[in-house]
Amino acid sequence: MSCFKFGRYSVEDSRLIPWQDVNSWFCNACGICCLGYRVPLRIDEYAKIAGQYGYETVEFDLGKVYLKRALSNRCLFQRNWGGRWLCTIQGMKPLACMLYPFRVSKEPKHTRESYAYFKYRGVGLYIYLDPHCPGIKLGTPDQDFLNRTLPEILEISLGLTRRQHYSTDYKVPIQRNLI
Repeated sequence: MSCFKFGRYSVEDSRLIPWQDVNSWFCNACGICCLGYRVPLRIDEYAKIAGQYGYETVEFDLGKVYLKRALSNRCLFQRNWGGRWLCTIQGMKPLACMLYPFRVSKEPKHTRESYAYFKYRGVGLYIYLDPHCPGIKLGTPDQDFLNRTLPEILEISLGLTRRQHYSTDYKVPIQRNLI
């Protein structure tokens, strides 16, 4: 596999990217976020999803609950819609899915912690992005990323809102009977 370089990061790099190294991010509905990842559920998310779609849509492992994946290793709730991979449970999407590719933490997860630090509403947090997401454009953060995307991610992470406008591909909200 060839290795594409983006400044200090490469496609094969699995290090989290501090937000200050990101120019912008946009969900292009490529579907990588829902392929191969285990999505942990909080108890309220588990109750809503299992109650609406059945207990066969979740799995248990070591005392935790996760969204079940299809045989394709893709999330059960992801569907291809005109060449775009969309979530069919937008209204009850788990927090982990709402935040992807962002990871917000109270503790640093990277050696370049000063590049990940962000103070929001008096709370110091560390913000990273998963390098596997192709919607990330590296560089100096642009105003849209700073003033719209990051605040929305932080408000969701802090439990202040569940509204997503800049932090998801919300083009075609579809809800279907999946099982």
